[in-house]
Parts: sequence; C-alpha cells; structure tokens
Amino acid sequence: MPLREQHRPAADGAAAPAPLILTQDEALTEHLLRLCAAVGAEPQLAGAVPVERRQWAGAPLVLLGDDQYDRCAALPRRPGVVLLGLDPQDCETWVRGVELGVEQVVHLPEAQAWLLGRIADAVEEVTAAALTVAVLGGRGGAGASTLACGLAVTAARLGHRTALVDADPMGGGLDVLLGGEASDGLRWPDLAGARGRLSSLELADSLAQLHGLAVLSWDRGEVTAVSAEAMCAVLAAARRRGGLVVLDLPRTPEPAVAEALRQADTGLLVVPAELRAMAAAGRVAAAARPHLADLRAVVRLPGPVGLRSAEIGHGLGLPLAGELPTEEGLALDVEHGRPPGHRAAGPLARFCAAYLTEVLPDPEGGTSR
Repeated sequence: MPLREQHRPAADGAAAPAPLILTQDEALTEHLLRLCAAVGAEPQLAGAVPVERRQWAGAPLVLLGDDQYDRCAALPRRPGVVLLGLDPQDCETWVRGVELGVEQVVHLPEAQAWLLGRIADAVEEVTAAALTVAVLGGRGGAGASTLACGLAVTAARLGHRTALVDADPMGGGLDVLLGGEASDGLRWPDLAGARGRLSSLELADSLAQLHGLAVLSWDRGEVTAVSAEAMCAVLAAARRRGGLVVLDLPRTPEPAVAEALRQADTGLLVVPAELRAMAAAGRVAAAARPHLADLRAVVRLPGPVGLRSAEIGHGLGLPLAGELPTEEGLALDVEHGRPPGHRAAGPLARFCAAYLTEVLPDPEGGTSR
C-alpha cells in the first residue's frame, strides 16, 4: 500500500488547514495551485477580494504575491507569511519582505522544492520535530529491543505521542515483542520503495497501533532490503508528527542504519556488565559515533564478575545514562503478549520514566492525534 503526500480532513469534522494564496498574478497563482494540489491542500484564494483580518490571522500559511504588498502593508505582522516573486533579480522584493516581517522571501520556480515542503508542513500542522532516540545493543541479546519497546510503551503511558520503528530485519519483529504480530498496519516491505516526502499523517494512520503507539515492524516473509533513501523518507515523516520516535537498530553498519543514526538526536547503547560484551560494545560505539554524537551507555545488571557501571562507561568513552537491573517475569510477560515496560513499578519502566523525564518536555494535549 504506497503512501503519497496528501491531507485528510480532521477526524472531528473541523475544516482542514487551508493556506491562503494572496495574489492577482495569474502565472504565480497557477504555480501555487499546482504546488498545493501536489500535497493535497485546498487553499483559500484571495485575489481582488479584500482580506479580512480574521482570515489573514487564521490561515496556517500565507502565500503572498509581491504584487499585493500594498494591500498587506497595513495588516498586523504574523508568523507564517512567505513573500513570493517570479524575478530573482528584483531587489525590491527583498526590501518589501523586510518591511512586512515575513518568514521567507522566495522566487519561483527556483524555490519550488522548499515551498512544496513548507506548504505540506502547514497542512500537516507540523510544529517541533519529535525527539528521536536510537537504541543499540552492545552485543547480541543485550536487550536493546526490550529497552526500545519499554521506552515507547512508557512514553505512550505518560501521554507522549510515540512511534516505534524496528530497523532490525533479523530481530524477529517488534510487533511480536509487543504481542501484536497479527495487527493490521503497514510493515517495512510496504515502505521499502519509499522516496521523497511522505505524509506524516497518512504514515501514522497506516501503521499498526499497539499499546497507544504507532509501530513500524517487519513481517514474517523474506527479508526485504531497506535503502538509506527509504529510511530517510520514513523517519522524516515520523519525526514531523512530534513527540517521541524510538529506533531499534541492529549492530551492522549498513547504509540504512547509518541514515537512522543521522536522524537520531540521542542514542542508548545497552551493555551487559561483562568483559566480552564491553569489548563488543566498543566496536558498536566506534561504528555509531561518526553518525551520532550523543551516544550514552545503559549498563544491564548484574554481571558475573562485578564490573562497575562507571568502569564500563569510562572504558567505552561514553557517558552513563543509567543502570538497568534484571526484571523478574519479563520474559514470561512477553510470551503472554504483555509488552516490555507495561509494569509501571518494574525496573524497566522506572528506568524509562526517569530517562524520558530528563530528555522530553511534558506532553501537551496528551496523545490525541
């Protein structure tokens, strides 16, 4: 089921966000209508019709033709105004832009790609990008997938809009770990050919919805290669929804994994308190560092020889994000379809809650979509 950039009406019946096009230039109007149509936007047109102050203030984005400068000079300044021209050599456009206090001055067709993205952002009501946390295992079986699920489940419980992305094709599927392998929703094979800009709204609506979060996992068919381009397109769309995006990453240095690390804001490297795990984690950290500057160690306890967490962090050259004690009954919970982190008083959920309190702001408006 391919995704394309489009906007759906609000679920509560409210009008969808409509950019305001304000110009009497026919060539510019035609160009702007084509761009709006490309992202499924139905703009308001105000050529010769006087602009009401409420209309000016309420539009998510104003696309203002340079020919309408005099009409708008008396209107109050507002964010989200783009001044448009067709002649890059016309210096007066830049002067008018400064006088009006616009967000950006652009000329078409040179700035078409930028403007297309800006219109799509307005239609999707994009605000701040999601905090994106990459989780990696220092060695096989370190518990990275368990931590990734725990973070996502805990974040959703705390009221954050949350997406969980399984980027490890050999991991068995995070939907299984969450008890939702039979759930409806797109999997990676459906998105392996994704390119360019995807609709964040449509992506969120198309993914499996498990335990209050959107989940992108794998199916149980043949392994499908995911390119760096597809990873970039999918993660960019997920990040535009805001809130939190958790990435469960493999330890292999593939192009798609490198792209995922570049999209992440911070990373957690799960390291069992063992000498061999510490040695393996050093190689994983060395591969990740060129793509992700903020990588922190999470030490899983207890270890067989009493290695201290501070020693492990120092040996890896990583700051310590915290310790993760063993949680009794966790494996049995998973077998019965209960996700990691569902026990709010358990060690995993407590660690995740403390970490999220540190890195995420308080959610605004809960998880309403």
